[in-house]
Amino acid sequence: MDVPTTTTGGTEARIREEVSAQEVSPDGVSPDAFLVRRTLAEIAPVADQVTSYFYALLFVRNPELREMFPAAMDTQRDRLLKALLTAAEHLDDVPVLTAYLENLGKGHRKYGTRAAHYPAVGEALIGALVRYATESWDAKTEAAWVRTYTTISQIMIDAAAENEQHAPAWWQAEVVSHDLRTPDVAVVTLRPDQPYPFLAGQYTTLETPWWPRTWRHYSFASAPRPDGLLTLHVKAVPAGWVSNALVHKARPGDVLRLGAPAGSMTVDHSTDSGLLCLGGGTGIAPIKALVEDVAEHGDRRPVDVFYGARSGHGLYDIDTMLRLQKTFPWLSVHPVTEEQGRLPDAVCRYGSWEERDAYLSGPLGMVRRGVDALRGAGVPSDRIRHDFLAELTPASGDQPRSGACMARTPSMLPSR
Repeated sequence: MDVPTTTTGGTEARIREEVSAQEVSPDGVSPDAFLVRRTLAEIAPVADQVTSYFYALLFVRNPELREMFPAAMDTQRDRLLKALLTAAEHLDDVPVLTAYLENLGKGHRKYGTRAAHYPAVGEALIGALVRYATESWDAKTEAAWVRTYTTISQIMIDAAAENEQHAPAWWQAEVVSHDLRTPDVAVVTLRPDQPYPFLAGQYTTLETPWWPRTWRHYSFASAPRPDGLLTLHVKAVPAGWVSNALVHKARPGDVLRLGAPAGSMTVDHSTDSGLLCLGGGTGIAPIKALVEDVAEHGDRRPVDVFYGARSGHGLYDIDTMLRLQKTFPWLSVHPVTEEQGRLPDAVCRYGSWEERDAYLSGPLGMVRRGVDALRGAGVPSDRIRHDFLAELTPASGDQPRSGACMARTPSMLPSR
C-alpha cells in the first residue's frame, strides 16, 4: 500500500476535495464511508481476533516495530479498534476527523513513530480485513479502505511533521509534590524540564519509569501557571498499572515522561455563553482548571459545576471548589452523591441548560449518561464537550440512545 508523505499544509482542503468528488447519498454518506462502515459492522463480532491478527502480521513482517509497543497489548488492541471506528464514523465530517487524527499524529511522536512506518501498518490492516471481512470484501471495498487509510495516515503524518518544528516528542517532568488525598487518590505536581504549553481543560499522556512504553491520559487540574508547574489528580484503579504506580510508588524526585497536550474541552473566550460543568470523581480536575481559566480571562459568565461521587468521602476536592465559589460570585458549585441519584439526572432536575456550553469529565459511564441526558434536555450536540470521542463513537448499526431527560419539558424544570 502506497502512503503519501507530502509536506504539511492543506490537508483539510485536500480531504474536502476528495469527499466532494464522491457522489454522496441522500443521507449525507459518501460511498467510501458506506463501504468502510459496512466492513466494520461485519468484523465487529470478531473484533478481538481481527486486532490480534493485525498485530501478528505487523510484527512478523516488521519485527523491529515490536519494541515500540508495551509488553501487554490488551489496551493497545482496544485503541486500534476505537480509532478505526472513530475515523469511520466521522469520515464525512472533515473538521472533526482532522482534529481527531491530528491529535493522534502528534501524540504518536512519543512512541518514535515515523512516516515510513505507516505503509507497514496499512498493509497489516488490509491483510487483517481481507481475512475476516469475507462477506463484504471486494475490489471496491478494498479501494475504499486504501483511500481511507491514505487519508488517515496523511493527516497524522502532516500533523507530526508540523508539531516537530516547535515541540519535543516528549517532556521529562520531575515530581515535586505528592499529596495523598484519600487511600486511592493522589494530587501529583510536576516540574517539566522545559516549558509545556497547554490550555485549561486539556490532558497529557504520561509514562512512568515502572512501566516503560505504557502511557495513560491524565487531565491538568489547573490553568497554566506562571511557575510552569503542572498538577494532576490520579485515582488508583484495580489492575491500573500506571495509576497505582503514581498513587502508591511515585515520590518527589521521581522523573516521568509527558507526551504532547491534547483535548478539545477548552473554553471559547470569544463568546459569553455560560458554562455547565459535570465532574465525576477525579474528573473534577479539568473542571477546576476551566473555572480558573474563566477567572483569569475576567469573564463574568455564569458557571455551574456539578461535582459527583459515590459518597461525600469521594468529594476529595470539594473544599477547593467551595473556596472558589466564595471567591467568584458567578460560580455555583453543586455536590452530588449517589444518595441524590446519578450525576446527570441531578443536573437535569436542577435546571434548563439549553443556552449553556456543557463540559463533562469523569468515568466513561458517567460521561456517556451525561451526553445522553443533556441532549435529551435540549443542549445541542455541538455545545457538549468531552474527550471520549473514540469511546462514545457508536459501532456500526448501533441506535442512538434516548436522552435521560427526554420526558422533562422546560416547563417542568425550575427556572434559572
